[in-house]
Amino acid sequence: MKTFFGSMLGSFLGAIISLVIVFFIMVGIVAGIMKSVKTKSVERISDNSVLELKFNYNILERTPESPFNFDFDDNSPSREAAGLSDIISSIRHAATDSKIKGIYLNLGDIPAGMSTVEAIRKELKNFKTSSGKFIIAYGIGYTQKSYYLASVADKVYLYPEGEIFLKGLSVQLMFYKNALDKLGIQIQVFRHGRFKSYVEPYIMDKMSPDNKLQLRGLISSIWGDMISSIADSRHLTVDDLNLMADSLSISSANEALSHKLVDSLLYPDQVKTELKSLAKMEISKKDNEISFVGIDEYRRSFSDANFSTRKIAVIYANGDIIQGQGDDESIGANRISKAISDARLDPEVKAIVLRVNSPGGDGIASDIIWREVALAKKDKPVIVSMGDYAASGGYYIACAASEIVAEPTTITGSIGVFGLLPNAKGLLEDKLGITTDTVSTNTHSAAPSLAYPLETREAAVLQNAIEDFYHTFLSRVAEGRNMSIANVDTIGQGRVWSGAQAIKIGLVDTLGSLKVAINIAARKANLGTDYGIEELPHQLNPLHKLLKNFTNTSAESLLKGKLGDFFKPVSDISKLQDLKGVQARMPYEMTIQ
Repeated sequence: MKTFFGSMLGSFLGAIISLVIVFFIMVGIVAGIMKSVKTKSVERISDNSVLELKFNYNILERTPESPFNFDFDDNSPSREAAGLSDIISSIRHAATDSKIKGIYLNLGDIPAGMSTVEAIRKELKNFKTSSGKFIIAYGIGYTQKSYYLASVADKVYLYPEGEIFLKGLSVQLMFYKNALDKLGIQIQVFRHGRFKSYVEPYIMDKMSPDNKLQLRGLISSIWGDMISSIADSRHLTVDDLNLMADSLSISSANEALSHKLVDSLLYPDQVKTELKSLAKMEISKKDNEISFVGIDEYRRSFSDANFSTRKIAVIYANGDIIQGQGDDESIGANRISKAISDARLDPEVKAIVLRVNSPGGDGIASDIIWREVALAKKDKPVIVSMGDYAASGGYYIACAASEIVAEPTTITGSIGVFGLLPNAKGLLEDKLGITTDTVSTNTHSAAPSLAYPLETREAAVLQNAIEDFYHTFLSRVAEGRNMSIANVDTIGQGRVWSGAQAIKIGLVDTLGSLKVAINIAARKANLGTDYGIEELPHQLNPLHKLLKNFTNTSAESLLKGKLGDFFKPVSDISKLQDLKGVQARMPYEMTIQ
């Protein structure tokens, strides 16, 4: 009888699960049909249209494929979820599209990396130069990052009661040593690199002098690039901008206007009137509304596809580097190395561009990908394009390339490794009253363990593994960059560099965008302008991702929603359990503000 009820319950649950899966499949099919219908409706761009750009979302490298990426209402605003590659291609296409009269930057906060914003700014600058069309920027208020982007516009407008935050850059790190001490948790650290500071929050209560040194150099470089670009666009000097930041003199819209950071203080309706005038529309007609086109709509109105049999493979390596398959938000060693191998073996692919946007991660996984890059380089040009980050493991997988391209604000380098092992004996015994007893066949069978600190011999073995991998890291970089191991060691030690700094010390060859990297690849492969782009690896099936998210626990999302900014320390401490083995990872996860 128990077997009968067990079978019946199993069949019932199986039927329910099947129905749920079928439901989502049907939703995906219907959504695909709706997306197709929507695509046809937005192919017709009206005359005198204005491309409206909003960047109030986390900009990914590629536009995510989703069965729900559509709007039921043609008049509703676009979801604005385009990836960086689609944003760049849309701006470039708009420059020659007679129906697009100009670009309207509708800006607020931009939760994207600095190099991502820099790439968009450069493309907007090219748009102005090549097309002669207008760019108007408007914001209720500007952050430093959004003002940096806005400053490229012909005219920068601000809401009369708005403000611009111009105060310079800073990095604040949280330190958890005192909290861990109170919990009775000791963090055992193994590292090579005086600047490899990922471990510091767990063993110190403030930054080390070396960490402060590298951080000050990094943010000074990024800030210098930002304000020099702003000064050039706004016809100001770098000294002017630094004085404004130091004195906090831009505390109101009127002060922003008097210091020539903006051209006028306007309400939204006044901005629309200005746009109508620029688009050569009759201002007097109330029903003569501007046709704003969002990125998501505009990118579906044209195609950059080139079906040439000569291709450049653009391989996106985005996120933490891990062993296994990974997904679209992480760099799985197996998945990315296969994509590189497939491109190497494909006779139609004449060159490879590896787009790296990663703070690093698992050391072995990084080495697996490095091997495929080194093999591919023997057969065809391999150009690396660096995004916001290409540090530690991110630099490891890049260093074997034929040439490396980075943005001035890219965070790279961090040539160093570490390992972390918590010792929770104090927490278990002193705080919780839990004791542990062990039976082993050999002296060190139980090591490593959360219940015991490492013995001297055990710690020495782990430190030797760190030293060996660091030497391997140095050797990979020395070979790929034609440098001596000693030279790499002097600029290594875990130190992070901006792209502008990295080109001076030989870690980077050229400053520029993904497009610059593609142009270099085309030139090295003697392709001229007749070539197609193949993006790899192919993005995961959106229905697969939907079901994966559906089955995953929502506890983390719920906790993040409740804790807000206080979620970070909880998340940082919980990540300790995931840092297994040798880590080639940036020295910290930081937010520059």
